[in-house]
Amino acid sequence: MPALALTALGIVFGDIGTSPLYTFKTVLGTTDTPSDPATVLGALSLVLWTLFLITTVKYVSFAMRVDNDGEGGILALMALLGVKKHHRPTIVAVGLFGAALIYGDGAITPAISVLSALEGLNMATASFQPYVVPSAVAILLVLFAIQSRGTAAIGHFFGPVMLVWFFAMALLGAWGIVGHPQVFAALNPEYGLSYLVSHGMTGFLVLGAVFLCVTGAEALYADMGHFGSRPIKLAWFAIVFPSLILNYAGQAALVLEGTPTDGNIFYRLCPGPLLLPLIALATVATIIASQSIITGAFSMTRQAIQLGWLPRLYVKQTSSEGYGQIYVGVVNWLLMLVTVGLTVLFGKSDHLAAAYGIAVSATMLMTSALLFIAMRDIWRWSMIAAGAVAGCFLVVDSAFFLANLTKIAEGGYVPLLLAITVYGVMWTWHRGAAAVQQRMHEQLIPIDKFMARIKDAGVPRVPGTAVFLTRAERDTPPVMQWHVKHNRALHEHLFVLRVDIRSVPWTSPGGRLSIAEVAPNFWRAEAHFGFMERPHIPELLAAARSLGCTVDLSDVTYYVGHETVIGREDNMGLPAWQAKLFMVMERNAVHVSDFFSLPNDQVVEIGRQVAI
Repeated sequence: MPALALTALGIVFGDIGTSPLYTFKTVLGTTDTPSDPATVLGALSLVLWTLFLITTVKYVSFAMRVDNDGEGGILALMALLGVKKHHRPTIVAVGLFGAALIYGDGAITPAISVLSALEGLNMATASFQPYVVPSAVAILLVLFAIQSRGTAAIGHFFGPVMLVWFFAMALLGAWGIVGHPQVFAALNPEYGLSYLVSHGMTGFLVLGAVFLCVTGAEALYADMGHFGSRPIKLAWFAIVFPSLILNYAGQAALVLEGTPTDGNIFYRLCPGPLLLPLIALATVATIIASQSIITGAFSMTRQAIQLGWLPRLYVKQTSSEGYGQIYVGVVNWLLMLVTVGLTVLFGKSDHLAAAYGIAVSATMLMTSALLFIAMRDIWRWSMIAAGAVAGCFLVVDSAFFLANLTKIAEGGYVPLLLAITVYGVMWTWHRGAAAVQQRMHEQLIPIDKFMARIKDAGVPRVPGTAVFLTRAERDTPPVMQWHVKHNRALHEHLFVLRVDIRSVPWTSPGGRLSIAEVAPNFWRAEAHFGFMERPHIPELLAAARSLGCTVDLSDVTYYVGHETVIGREDNMGLPAWQAKLFMVMERNAVHVSDFFSLPNDQVVEIGRQVAI
C-alpha cells in the first residue's frame, strides 16, 4: 500500500500538487485589496474549503465509489451507465463533452505549469525575464519529443521526486505560518462566505481564480484503475492534502506579515540561498505533472477508440511493465502544437489562468451530472437523497463554472473551442461508423441461403481456412460475399469472427470467445473485449480449439473488408460536411489488420464503395 501510494504521487497528484505555484497569487490578483487581512483570510478560507468540498468530499468520498470494474474517469463512468445498451443520448453528450474538455486541460496544463515554475527565476534576477517563454517552449518541445520512447525508465523516480516536492511545500508553508499562526482562523468557513457576500461581483469573480486550487482533482478519479482507490486515498490524506493546506496557509501568512503580493508569492516563502534549487525542483515537478496529463490523454484516446468514438489510431505500447505505458503519435503532436502555441500566445501563467479554469470546471460539472444518474441507477438512491447530494455538487460546480465563464474573452474561449472541435470529431466518427454498418446490414444474406447459392453455382471449394472479420451480428458477412463474387471460389473451412468491444474495462478470459457451428465446416464466433484491452486475434483463435472448433487454424488466410466511403446521391444520408469529415478520418485510420494484430502476410483486403 505505501509503495502504491508513493507511485500515485507521481502519476495522480502532479497537477493538483503544482497548483500552489500560481493559484494564490492569481486569487489575490483578482481582488481589489490583495493585502487587506479580511481579503487574505477570506481567499485562504475559500481555497481550503474548495479543496475539502470538491476533492475530499466529491471525488474521494463519492466519485471514487462509482467504478467500472475498478476503472474511473468520465468515459468509464459514461460506459458504466449503459450508454451502449440503453442508448441514452443525453448521457452520451455529457460524457463526450466532458472528455473533450479534458483534451483542452491536457494542452493548457503543461503550458501554465512550466511557465509558473520558470517565472520564479524573475525573483532571482530580472534579467532572465526575456528568456522565460523560450525556456518553457524548449522544455515542452523536449517533453513531447521523448513521448514515443516511453517513460518507464524514469517513471520510477516520479513518485520519490513528488514526495520531495510535497515535503518541500509543507516545510515552506510551515515556515511562513510560524510568523503569523493566526492564519489558521481561515479554517472557519465564515471568512470565505463573508468575503463572497460583502464583495458582490468581485467576490463572485474571485471564485474563478480560487477554482485553480483543484485543477487535477479529476485525476484522482480518472487514474483509479492504475492503483485502486485505497492507495490514492492514502496519498491524499497522508501527504498531499496536508502539504497543500500548509503551503496555502504559509503564503497567506506571508502576505499578512506585509510581504508584497507582486511577483510569485510561492517563491517568496523560500530563503534566498535555496531559491534556485527550489525553482529547479518546481520545474521538475511541473514536468512530471505535464507528463501525467499527456499520458492521461493517451489513455483516454484508447478508451474512446475502443468504445467507437474515435477512428482507429496507432497505439504504441512503450513498456511491457504496465498497460498504461502507451504512446499515440497523432494526439502527442497535436497536443504539442496547441501547448506551445498557448505558451507563446499568452506568455505568462497569469494570462493562462483564465483559459485553464473553464476547462476543468466544465468537466467537473459534467461529472457531477453523471454522478447523479449513478446514484439513482447504481446505488438505487431515492430522488430526494440523490438530488440532495448531487445537487450540492452541481451548485458548487455551477458557481465555479459561471465564475470562469466570465473569462471567455480573456482566454476561456480556447478550451471551449478545443472541446467543441474534439466533440465534433467524436460525434461525426460515431455517426459515420453507424451509417456504414447500417448500409452493410441492408445487403445481408442468410447463411443457409448463401451456402445454397454456392452449391447451385458450383463454386469450387479450395483447401485451407478462411477467417472473415465482420461487423455484422448475423447472416453472411459482406466480405465473404465480395470474396466469392470476385474470386469465384471459397475455402473448405470457414470461420467468421465479430469483435465486440463492451462497456466494461476488462473481460474474463473464460468468457471472451463464444463459438458455434452454423453449417458444416462453417463456424461463427464472437469475441468480447473490454475498452481497456488490446484485441489480438491470432492469440484468440489459438484458444478456439478448446471450445470445440475443429477448424485447422494453422493454415489461415484472414479476409477483411475495406470500405471506401462516398456520399449518397439521394440526400438520405449524413449531411455532406459530416460525410466528408468521416471520409477523411476513415482514410487516415489505422488499418483494421494492424488494429487487430493480424499477420500482414496472411491478410487479404477486399474493397468496395459504401454510400452514406
